[in-house]
Amino acid sequence: METLTLDRFELTGPLGSGADYDVRAAVDRETGQQVVLKRPSPQAVRRQMHGPIEDRTTRTLEAYERAGKHCDAVPRVVGVTEAAIHDEYFGDDVGQPYRVRVEERAAGIPLVGDPRSRILRVPIGLGQNLFALHPLVTPPSVEPWPVQTQLLAAQEIFQAAGYALLDLGPHNVFYSPGSGRISLIDASALVGHGIETTVGNRGPQDVHDFYLEMLKFYVAPDPPPSDPAGYYDPYNQRPVISLEQECDDLDRAFSGAGDSIREAATACIGKVRTRGYGSVAEFAGDLQECLRQITIHTAGMNGRDDAMAAWQSALNRLAESHWTRYQFDADAELAVLSA
Repeated sequence: METLTLDRFELTGPLGSGADYDVRAAVDRETGQQVVLKRPSPQAVRRQMHGPIEDRTTRTLEAYERAGKHCDAVPRVVGVTEAAIHDEYFGDDVGQPYRVRVEERAAGIPLVGDPRSRILRVPIGLGQNLFALHPLVTPPSVEPWPVQTQLLAAQEIFQAAGYALLDLGPHNVFYSPGSGRISLIDASALVGHGIETTVGNRGPQDVHDFYLEMLKFYVAPDPPPSDPAGYYDPYNQRPVISLEQECDDLDRAFSGAGDSIREAATACIGKVRTRGYGSVAEFAGDLQECLRQITIHTAGMNGRDDAMAAWQSALNRLAESHWTRYQFDADAELAVLSA
C-alpha cells in the first residue's frame, strides 16, 4: 500500500460526514484523477476516541489487499498517509494525529441519496427503484438485474478470501446507468479473519446478514409503479432490528405477491432465517430464481405501457442539477436508456 502525502491532492469539497468518517472530494495533482479522502471523524479525533476507527481502517486495508483489489466493484485504494496532524491541510484545529485513506472516486449516483436532500425535494430513492427494484431498461449487453448480480459476485470474491461483506444497503452502493456498473463506496463492514461484528442485540453476524440485505433492499414484492412518484422515495429503509423480525416482515411483504414469486421468495427467506445457506453461490441460485419469476410477471403484467412511461418519466429527473455533484454525465448515460 503506497504511503501518501496530502499535498499531492487538491481538495474540491465535502462529500459527507458520518459517525466514523469525514469524506472529502479531491483531485490527484499527479494523475488528474478524481479521488476521495477518508479520515476519522474530527469530533472523535479531538476527543482521542478514534482508535477503533483507525483499527477499522487497518482492517479495511488488509481486506483490500486480500480481496478488494480483485473486485471491480470496490474503488481502488490509491494509498494512505502516515499518522500525523493534518490541521493545516483541512483547515481545522483537531490537534491529534490520524491517517487519511485515499480512494478513487466512485462513478455514478447513489442508489439512495443523502436523506438531508429531501428538504430540497430531491427524489433520493430514484437509483434504488429504477435500477435495482424495477430495472425495466438496462444498457445494451448488460445482463438483467445488474445490481444484484454484481453484489453477489463481489460477495463471492470476499468469501473466497475468508470475509463476509456487510452493510451493503443502497446508501453504500453507487450505480452508473449508462454502463450498468456498481461501486461499493464503503467496504469496511466486514467479518472474517478474527473480526466479529455484533450490532446491538442482534448477536454475531455472518454472510446471512448480507443475504437478508439482498432480500430487504433489492427485491420488491410489488410490480413497477404506474406513477413516476412511486420511484421517488427509498424502499424499505427502516433499520434492521433482528434477523428473525426482518424475516417475519419479508414473509408478510411477499404474502400478497403472485404465487410463483411468493414461493421463490419464501424459499430464500426460510434458509436465511435458519442461516442454512452453505455458500454465496447457493443463495445466488435461489435469489436468481426469485428475480426470474419477477421478470416473467412484469413482462405479462396489465398496464405495462403505463409502467414503462412512469419509469421513463422518473428516469428523466436524473437530469436535474442535484445529480451533477456526482461522477455522472446525465446526457450521455440517460441517452443509453431512452426508450
